[in-house]
Amino acid sequence: MDQCSAVVDKARLAALIGRGLMLSRAVDHWRARAIWVLSRADGSYPRKLKDRLKRDAPILLYGCGEIGIVAGGGLAIVGSRDVAESLIRYTHRVAALAGRAERIVVSGGARGVDRAAMNGALEAGGKVTGVLAGDLERATMNREHRNLLLEGRLVLLSSCDPRARFNVGHAMQRNKAIYALADAALVVNATANKGGTWAGAIEQLRKYRAVPVYVRSTGESSEGIEALQREGARPWPNPNDEKGMAEALDAPLRAGAVRPRQTDLPI
Repeated sequence: MDQCSAVVDKARLAALIGRGLMLSRAVDHWRARAIWVLSRADGSYPRKLKDRLKRDAPILLYGCGEIGIVAGGGLAIVGSRDVAESLIRYTHRVAALAGRAERIVVSGGARGVDRAAMNGALEAGGKVTGVLAGDLERATMNREHRNLLLEGRLVLLSSCDPRARFNVGHAMQRNKAIYALADAALVVNATANKGGTWAGAIEQLRKYRAVPVYVRSTGESSEGIEALQREGARPWPNPNDEKGMAEALDAPLRAGAVRPRQTDLPI
């Protein structure tokens, strides 16, 4: 340490070494629990996050399960926690069709629409990328999740410490990642100008524009759904078989990336 004192303050050097040791111990702690840790410099870090979020991509990413699932894109399905049973059934059907079409479902793991989406895809034999806003360690220890993680059909991700609990800031980071990891997104429901589902969809429509955003186009509409359409969201095409689902998700890829507008409004 004395040899470095000419260029680095001793106290600062000691602090940096201490932080490095703490990080090393933390990584060992998570690895012992089958939780991997990736930095943006790692080759396994999801390319879509870096390409689409740029500087907003998480510096560290924690996860459990087969990381290769994340590269598969798929359909992001998002919506509120508290919704009518009819929307839970609708979400389950759409996700199950995506699963049968061998398309990955990306969602947020919360109760309501997120959980219905994940369950629908998994029950149909499909694969799921679950992006969490907290409690990753607890989720990986869930017996039902554990079997799916071991089978290679589920991967759980989070940009916050695996022991961290849910908070609004974590949720906003989660929303960014959900859209960035998918090929297209379906908003099942949203409350206009309020809540995380609305904020995430608006951020994607106005700022990132990395994937097309669809809104539910059957059943009773809502002020939130109609407002998102005015912002540029498209009506969901309602495919009724596996071929139709594949075509719905492949069409945006054939058309090329969605480019940001020069006249984006502030969020």
